[in-house]
Amino acid sequence: MNLHNTTQYAVRILNYLANESDNKLVSAKILSEKLDIPYKFLTKIMTNLVKEGFVNSIRGREGGFELARPAKEINIAQVLDVISGSLEDRSCILGIGECDTRKKCALHDQWLKPKVMIRKMFEKTTLDMLKGDEFKQ
Repeated sequence: MNLHNTTQYAVRILNYLANESDNKLVSAKILSEKLDIPYKFLTKIMTNLVKEGFVNSIRGREGGFELARPAKEINIAQVLDVISGSLEDRSCILGIGECDTRKKCALHDQWLKPKVMIRKMFEKTTLDMLKGDEFKQ
C-alpha cells in the first residue's frame, strides 16, 4: 500500500504546521522550501486543506497558514479520506485493476485483515503524535 504523492504531501504539510511552526503563520514559500514540495503543487494542496477545514489561510503581507484546529483533533485517516478520496481503495494489492469479493485476486482475502488494521492505525494517529527529533520531514 502506497499513499499518493498528494496525500503524502498533505500529511507532511499538516505535520509541519502542527509541530514545527511554533504557532506562527507559515507562508507557502517557506512550506515549499522546508518540505521540498513544488510551489504550484503545494498551493493546490493548501487550497484543498483550507476548503476541507484543516488549515486557516490568512491573507496579506504578514499572512500565511496555520492549523484550523488543535493537532490532537486531526487524525491521519481524516486527511487521507479527504485528500485521496478514501482509504477504502478497491485497487488490487497485486495491481490487477479493482478487487472486490466478486472479482478478487489471489491475495484479496489475506489483505483484508491488514487493511483494516492499517485503517485503525491511521484513525488512532493524530498530528500531535508525529512530533519528534528522530522523524524526518
